[in-house]
Amino acid sequence: MDNFEGVTLPTHVAIIMDGNGRWAKQRHLTRVEGHIAGMDAVRDIVTTTSELHIPYLTLYAFSKENWARPKEEVKGLLELLGIYLEQELPLMMEKDIRFNVIGEKKDFSKRLQSELNGVIQKTGKNKSLLLNIALSYSGRKEILNAVRAILDDAKKGLVNRVDERTFKKYLYTNSIPDPDFLIRTSGEMRLSNFLLWQMAYTEIYITDMLWPDFRKDAYIEALREFTRRERRFGGVKEN
Repeated sequence: MDNFEGVTLPTHVAIIMDGNGRWAKQRHLTRVEGHIAGMDAVRDIVTTTSELHIPYLTLYAFSKENWARPKEEVKGLLELLGIYLEQELPLMMEKDIRFNVIGEKKDFSKRLQSELNGVIQKTGKNKSLLLNIALSYSGRKEILNAVRAILDDAKKGLVNRVDERTFKKYLYTNSIPDPDFLIRTSGEMRLSNFLLWQMAYTEIYITDMLWPDFRKDAYIEALREFTRRERRFGGVKEN
């Protein structure tokens, strides 16, 4: 593993995994075949994150908006998700990885919900890495859901004051630190409705590389870029 001794790695990495479709098109393959190749990249990045002892990784796998994609592509994606859960559970147990889902699990079939909950339960005691998979996720919806929940609890007398700390408790990521570092593949310059509240001060890294090609070496290069940045959180550096 590359030597990062003496430098500070991010505590929480978030990744927008973009470009599976374009990768497939360049090779005259179907979009689903592109997503299959993307699964190999997921395994590579999860394994590397674990080996580097980065404690939190959040992957944007399926947005709320992705339901509007062609039915055959959505069907293929959901089938691949089931395959991923089955194939990767042994790796999660071996690497002490805890699996978690952020987003609206209720949007998925009862069978897939059961599979997701099964992996969450089986990995629940693992501690080395928390792997968050964003599924049927919308940053705006997350914020609206939090506001509604706060209003409901306020009516019950459970909330008297709302500040940032209170608000965070109502987010999907309530128990973990906000991302230090966001990586987006395929060169797109947007957040795509991903972790909008949580990424107020996140360092952003954009690469033109398509997701299936984003492997360990590219990830290491991105992390090295993070170590060279000076984080100010809105402050001004003193001379």
